[in-house]
Amino acid sequence: MSQDLRVGMVGYAFMGAAHSQAWRTVNHVFDLPARARMSVVCGRSAGQVADAAVKLGWEGHTTDWRSVVESDDIDLVDICTPGDTHAEIALAALAAGKHVLCEKPLANSVAEAREMAAAAAAAKTRGVRAMCGYNYRRVPAVALMRQLVAAGRIGTIRHVRAVYLQDWIVDPQFPLVWRLRKEIAGSGALGDIGAHIVDLTQFVTGQSITAVSALTETFVRTRPLPSASSGLSASGNGAATGDVTVDDAALFLARLDGGAVATYEATRFATGRKNALRVELNGSLGSLAFDFERMNELEVYDATVPAAEQGFTKILVTEAEHPYMAAWWPPGHLIGYEHSFTHEVRDLIEAIAAGQDPAPSFADALQVQLVLDAVERSAAAGSWTEVEPVLEAVQG
Repeated sequence: MSQDLRVGMVGYAFMGAAHSQAWRTVNHVFDLPARARMSVVCGRSAGQVADAAVKLGWEGHTTDWRSVVESDDIDLVDICTPGDTHAEIALAALAAGKHVLCEKPLANSVAEAREMAAAAAAAKTRGVRAMCGYNYRRVPAVALMRQLVAAGRIGTIRHVRAVYLQDWIVDPQFPLVWRLRKEIAGSGALGDIGAHIVDLTQFVTGQSITAVSALTETFVRTRPLPSASSGLSASGNGAATGDVTVDDAALFLARLDGGAVATYEATRFATGRKNALRVELNGSLGSLAFDFERMNELEVYDATVPAAEQGFTKILVTEAEHPYMAAWWPPGHLIGYEHSFTHEVRDLIEAIAAGQDPAPSFADALQVQLVLDAVERSAAAGSWTEVEPVLEAVQG
């Protein structure tokens, strides 16, 4: 790697804007072994990607992602496209010796994710690194949650509760955007937001999901075709309609390999909830709770103190001693959603410079994909379904 880490990003919409914010900011905040250089952004529309390059701060732009992958002037390829293109771009980038950051979920199927994880494992022997972008791991309160669990502060974890609630498609006239088409998105609420709480709970508990019992539901099965869309907004295209081919909601019970039991709920039909992600851990010595709508806070219950002193305590996670926070503002000054992406690319740059595997690796992301697959199989069969072990999946 040169002194500069020259980044080529494919995709410039919602996630592309979030990643661009991170690449623009990371070296202004953190003292890193390499400087992130925003070399080129790629998109399908020549005019729109040219505008995006100016707005988001990229030096150049192109409509050909293969030119990004093949360029000798690019060190890392950042994939911010819909799921149906993740595997092709990531595999080509790894083969070309480029580091890869790929948005979640890793792929649209276990087969694709398995191939990507195997390619990343092979590329690692050549010093090439790959990471999947589960940004909620990098929220300081979540990172603190993991530290407290690892330190044994809540004892043996017995019960996990996780929900991710949105409402942006409650209106049946909301158009049939790509996130509602299985051939592009892979799945609906399950893969889009359910994947986040699967990864987050496994991250903070240090336990993996081994079996699930699930149901999924699609409440609105046909929608107007879109005439335009951006992020989570869209406009319709008259009377023409198309079929929704993904789930609107996914709910499941789970068993974890450390003995805990868990409940998960992911839905885009929680009217009034815009981006409500909440995780609660109940242990033998206490409990922890995180709510993204109050992302700078962590709730802690210590069952080891006298009963007269027990109760949930709110920790404001803004002290310099808290994960990531020393680089930002004085205590009490809050950070936001975009900072999780800045922390993500900071960790990636440091891992590449140190010759270490970043986390979550493609193997970690494959494990999440295997959980999503088990959920879909369980919902179809109406029965408990085991999650395939990652090692067996990689070896195929």
